[in-house]
Amino acid sequence: MTLKDAIRENFDDSVDAYDAYEARTARFRTLARLLWAEMERIADAVPAAALDAGAGSGASTRVVAERADSVVALDASREMLRANDAAARVQSDFDHLPFADAAFDAVAFTASLFLVPDPTVAAREARRVCRPGGVVGAVAPLGWVDADGRDAFARLDRDSRSPVGADTVEAALAESVTVETGTWRFATTATDIARFHTIPAMAARLYPKSSPEERVRKAGELLDTLDGTFEQRWRWIVGVVE
Repeated sequence: MTLKDAIRENFDDSVDAYDAYEARTARFRTLARLLWAEMERIADAVPAAALDAGAGSGASTRVVAERADSVVALDASREMLRANDAAARVQSDFDHLPFADAAFDAVAFTASLFLVPDPTVAAREARRVCRPGGVVGAVAPLGWVDADGRDAFARLDRDSRSPVGADTVEAALAESVTVETGTWRFATTATDIARFHTIPAMAARLYPKSSPEERVRKAGELLDTLDGTFEQRWRWIVGVVE
């Protein structure tokens, strides 16, 4: 099984847990709103036609639909898309976007571009389908830190890592567009870090070789020892297509 296949299957198994985490934290909706605001600012316009790349079950799609005239929700996971109520839904990965050149005014990767094996290819595709003067944006996780700035997982014998890091995502986009970047910080708790890892696709960050049920169980046992408050950090990267 390829990494792409594994990620797709992980998210197929994650719809209910993903939606439960989102209902509790509104994290992905918040990220989408912040990203879209930066995209509008940098584009100096409200993009009319948008591609929500990595749309999932619709948290980000609904945010984009509030601003753009039209939005296409794209995701590799069929089950995630089935839960997405967008009028236009397309199942596809990011490496071969099934759209004509310059089809969109904006391409938004809300918490998704770090999930692909090679974000450089995806960034080139995003630039291809985005018209000149359009805007491409992405958000990538920087992890959780405690009050002393230490990684929340430093005290645990396990790392929680994405397939690629935020630096790799930024470098990939910088090859296709001239980017601006920044960091968002959210106060969170050990309980919500544990909730994040009840999502099978997220628990795969800790135990990628285990079954969905087993990895969630293991993550729960590991994170049961974590307590206190933390800061979750995300990097945003936005650029205009020339």
